Amino acid sequence: MAQASNRAGTQPSIVEQILDPANRADPYPLYAELRRTPVTREPDGTYVVSTYNEIVALLHDPRVSSDPRNHPEMAGAATTPAEEPAGLPESFIQRDPPEHDQLRELAMRPFGPPHTPERIEGLRPWLTEVTDDLIDDLAGRQRVDLVDDFAYPLPVTAICRLLGVPREDQPRFHVWADALIETLDVTTGGFTQRQQRRQQVAAELGGYLSGLTDAHARRPGDDLISELLTDTGPHAPMDREDLLSTAALLLVAGHETTVNLITNGMLTLLRHPDVLDRLRHEPDLVVPLVEELLRYEPPVHMLTRRSTLADIDIAGTTIPAGSPLMLMLAAGSRDPDRFPDPDRFDPDRTDNRHLGFGSGIHYCFGAPLARVETQVALPALARRLAHPRLVADPPPYRPNPQLRGPRHLVVEFDAIAQAAARADRVMAHGR
Repeated sequence: MAQASNRAGTQPSIVEQILDPANRADPYPLYAELRRTPVTREPDGTYVVSTYNEIVALLHDPRVSSDPRNHPEMAGAATTPAEEPAGLPESFIQRDPPEHDQLRELAMRPFGPPHTPERIEGLRPWLTEVTDDLIDDLAGRQRVDLVDDFAYPLPVTAICRLLGVPREDQPRFHVWADALIETLDVTTGGFTQRQQRRQQVAAELGGYLSGLTDAHARRPGDDLISELLTDTGPHAPMDREDLLSTAALLLVAGHETTVNLITNGMLTLLRHPDVLDRLRHEPDLVVPLVEELLRYEPPVHMLTRRSTLADIDIAGTTIPAGSPLMLMLAAGSRDPDRFPDPDRFDPDRTDNRHLGFGSGIHYCFGAPLARVETQVALPALARRLAHPRLVADPPPYRPNPQLRGPRHLVVEFDAIAQAAARADRVMAHGR
């Protein structure tokens, strides 16, 4: 979809206003207006769905395809094999059953729950150390950008550890993650152009991951790539190309969502100082608090690259087969027909089945990691930043409307408190 209306002399639609970067700081009034008509059709033929029940229904409907090859904008855009860039295949989240189901099961077995719950949960002590080290690096300063100085390096460090990436290569992953995220921005270029750029970036990343996979094949370790290579369960091992695309998926799914979740979380807490103070003194609050953040200020606002395989009747509208879909997750998570008082941030909210990580078979692959990282990061920031305050509200946002979050979150504070674990060591060992 285009960012601005191409219809001369006409008012931009609500969706076009949502996509406009000028409205990135607060799109929620526009979402409320959009929900008045649960299903709308944009001039380019995209059907936009904005209410909770209808979004959930479509996310669980086998007649909705996530395969870009079924997307109408790809029709006639296929290249010959000689013209195709040597990139990665589409990851399993961009495939339909049964292929999707088998690949997702293979990917989830070594990654996390329900098959290997200890892998992600076991990272908590290490993540606590990384988090404290990042905050320690802020000592001596009274103004920092929590995006660049904290929220970006934390998930990259975690993903690289999971994949077994050498520390010296971590900066390269940051660049690739940013480039891949840019190709998801529906406001930049056309669908086909974004697909081509995605393939170019994927070719660079795929070349690196291929070499990394060779190294782990020669000497397996306790990392995710090694376990995918050595898996002996049903349908294992995963094909090499699918293994590479799964590793690339984790880079994106476990990176940008976490950056936005941590940053949106701190922004929300600074706007709600009573909740920030509660978090300092009630450690158990962090679990429901993160879930409320996923509803109230989610890292993913909409899903695109979906299309219909058959006619679908929903909310009094027939969406014809072959239509592109845009599912407005953030609008659904503030639907008053599903959540009482939806525009209020309430970490004590019950029955909070939000759409922050989607729903259905394509539920976010990186969700378990993003949750744990945020549950570690936010309490540490709350405890250790003395009297934090925003320098600019609203902060500047990235232009991407799909993965919405501040580009910078500049915060002032009086001092950095010593980490509790480190203080205990000092008292016990005198150093």
